[in-house]
Amino acid sequence: MFNGKRLKELRTSMGLTQEELGKVVNVTKVSICCYEKNNRVPNIETLLDLAEALHTTPNYLLGVEIPITVNEDVEKYEINISKDDFEIIKELKKHYKLYEQLCNNPKRMIDAIDKKFN
Repeated sequence: MFNGKRLKELRTSMGLTQEELGKVVNVTKVSICCYEKNNRVPNIETLLDLAEALHTTPNYLLGVEIPITVNEDVEKYEINISKDDFEIIKELKKHYKLYEQLCNNPKRMIDAIDKKFN
């Protein structure tokens, strides 16, 4: 389902008004407002235009991806992962020894798990 909160966060972080974003994607300010309040859902073409204009993915605007902020020393950046991937990582971290082994040698562990199922 479309996530209006994410749309608003991205728009405001880029310093755009609803009217400015509307002009970029060929919809009215009222439409942008309705999308942000989850009163209306953009059609597929508008969704793609919004994602492009806001430098994100349609999946992020649909709430399918979860943003992860990564800090490496001074540099900070954000990546998006799917909810499914996030849930896998969350479950995996509950199994400390397995998680440690995967972190130490991911290819070897994935190959071993793959052999077990094939």
